[in-house]
Order: sequence, then C-alpha cells, then structure tokens
Amino acid sequence: MSASETLLDALASFYADAATLGEPGTAHLVIDGHAVVSRQSVPGVELRVEQLDEGVAAELIVRRGARIERPIHTCVGFLDARRAQRLELRVRIEPQASATLLAHCLFPNAEAGSHTMQASIELGERAELNYLEGHYHGTAGGMLVRPRPVVRVGPGARYISDFSLIRGRAGRLEIEQRVEAADDAVVEIVARVRGAGRDAIRIRDELVLAGRRARGLVKTRVALEGEANAEVISITRGQAEGARGHMDCLELVRERATARAEPIVDVSHPLAKVTHEAAVGTVDPGQLEALMARGLTPEQAIEVIVTGMLR
Repeated sequence: MSASETLLDALASFYADAATLGEPGTAHLVIDGHAVVSRQSVPGVELRVEQLDEGVAAELIVRRGARIERPIHTCVGFLDARRAQRLELRVRIEPQASATLLAHCLFPNAEAGSHTMQASIELGERAELNYLEGHYHGTAGGMLVRPRPVVRVGPGARYISDFSLIRGRAGRLEIEQRVEAADDAVVEIVARVRGAGRDAIRIRDELVLAGRRARGLVKTRVALEGEANAEVISITRGQAEGARGHMDCLELVRERATARAEPIVDVSHPLAKVTHEAAVGTVDPGQLEALMARGLTPEQAIEVIVTGMLR
C-alpha cells in the first residue's frame, strides 16, 4: 500500500490538525482493520494494545493527577470496500487526572462493512474526560456501526461525550450508551447525526444519576432526508437526593424520512428531578422564508438550517 493510501492520509483529509499525531508531545493510536499502524504514549499516559483472534483490544490509562494538555488521538477504521472490524476499548482516567480524547472512526471507501466497539470507560474521583468522537462512513451507505460504551463517572468527576456524524452517509448506526454518575458528578452526552438515502439510525442513551447532587444532560440532534429513519430513546434515572437531569431531543425530517423520539423519565428518589423536551418535524417555514429573503435558494436555506442545528 502506498503512503497516499494509508489511514493516516485519509484522516488528514478530514481533520486539519492530523499532522499533530506525529509530534513527540501527542499520545495517539491508529488502527487499520485489526493492524496497529502507529502508537505513541507520553508521560502520564499509557497505551496498551493486544491482538485478538478477530479484533483488537486497546487500553488507555491516564495516571493519577496527570493533566494532559494536548488531546489524545485515536483513529480506527479501514480503507477496504468490504471488511469487518471489532474493537474492545478500556479507558481509565485515574483520580484528579484530566484529558481530552479525540476519537476518529473512518471508513471512506466502505460499500459493505461493519465496525463494532465495546468500550469500558472509568473516571476516578474528580477526574475529567472530554470524549469527542467523529465518524465518516463513506457515501455508499453500506456500513454497520455499533458503538457500545459503558461509563462510570466517579465522585466529583466530569464526563463530556460528543458523537458527530454529519458528513457522508450514516448507513446503519446503532449507538447504545450507559453512563452512571456518582456523588457530585457532572455528565453531558451529545449526539449529532445526519442521515440520507435509506440510512437507519438508532440511538439509545441511558444516564443513571446514582449519586447525590449528580447532574446530567442528554442532548440529541438528528437531521434526515430521503427515506432515512431514526429512533432516539433517551433514558434518565434520578436515584439520589439532589440529582438533576434533562433530556433534549430534536429531529428534523425532510422528503420521505421518518423519525421517532422517546424520552423516558425514571425518578426513584423524592428529592431528584428529571425534565425532558423532544421535537420531531420539518424545516420551520419562518426560518426558511427569512433565509430566502436574503437571497438564498431553498436548497441553500435548508442547508444553512440543518448545518446550524447540527453544530
């Protein structure tokens, strides 16, 4: 395979700062299929990789008290048209440590492929993790992607998760995430997805506010066109005194697309509170007319509205 065909070069075409992966102060892990292309640790960060019979197991540890200034990069994917990839990921942010993890999942040439990820993420007391996950599944709509994160957020810790798939086709996307928050923990879960053609999107986020004064937000933005369909199930469980949660789901449908939103509130403590709002519908005519009055075509105006919603 020539240098121009590597996964790193594919990453560079989607992420302007991909060159920083090679710098000495940047921890990173790049996996093409089931092969480790590149790996680098930095002080305070440990990266371990194990080859499985049908996949790869990776472990990322940020040591106690370490504050990692530069984002840690992971890039997983493949360049083949047809392939299956399985990843087992363990992330441990030890007490008082903080890091940002930029996770890139790239399948630019996929016509019929699959990617499954089982992830275990653990944050110690007063730890912080920003987990930013960007996907590109190509334009054929033939990918099946199944992320399955299970997250435990320790006392006073902060976990921010942002999943983004806003270019190309989604294919079949099935996200299932469960996050449990301890005393005084703060959680924010965001998903931004765009679907077209016959894409099928299923997002199920469960936030368990198990600790006293735990706080959390589950926010979902989905834009659909063609014959795409989406189902968003958001669950927040308030189980302790002072727990506060909110769910915010917005799905925008055009043409023959269909969408369903189901917020589930489960409060088992009298001093916990969970709220929700959900909206499913088409482009607002007032917004469309206002943009067209400024000289935009209907197609351009719709693109501005969709892009703004997915930011």
